[in-house]
Amino acid sequence: MHSIWTGWWFNPTFWAIFCGWMLAQVAKMICFFVRVRKINFGFLVSTGGIPSAHSSLAAALCTSVAIRMGTADPLFAVTLAFAAIVMFDAQSVRRAAGQQARVLNKMLDELFKTHRFSHEHLAELLGHSETEVFLGMLMGIMVALLVHAVAMTHGG
Repeated sequence: MHSIWTGWWFNPTFWAIFCGWMLAQVAKMICFFVRVRKINFGFLVSTGGIPSAHSSLAAALCTSVAIRMGTADPLFAVTLAFAAIVMFDAQSVRRAAGQQARVLNKMLDELFKTHRFSHEHLAELLGHSETEVFLGMLMGIMVALLVHAVAMTHGG
């Protein structure tokens, strides 16, 4: 019987999900560095930006289940629905929340020009454009295919 840690360690689906998410987060940090010439490790855990780490993770999960279980398995249908919900949420609901935060921050800035008390800005980079979601999805699919190819060559 395997421990939970051994199970994770040798589980290509876990690694596809983790690597899909991590690669997307590192890509965000690199994109920021290219634009601003500063390293910001906050992008390793941030939301929003290119590519969508949520989409990458969800696509890696769905692709991994398709590879391991087949597309006729009910689990594939569940992961496909999950991925669709995650990607829709990333490019609509969370994006709208980010746009609202931007408007509220502008209103607060105007208000605080005349009044003296501190305020915190709301996070504005919450959601994604369709391109960011699409690139995250492609990244997740490619990572899952790569992880499973490596696992197959090593007997997994």
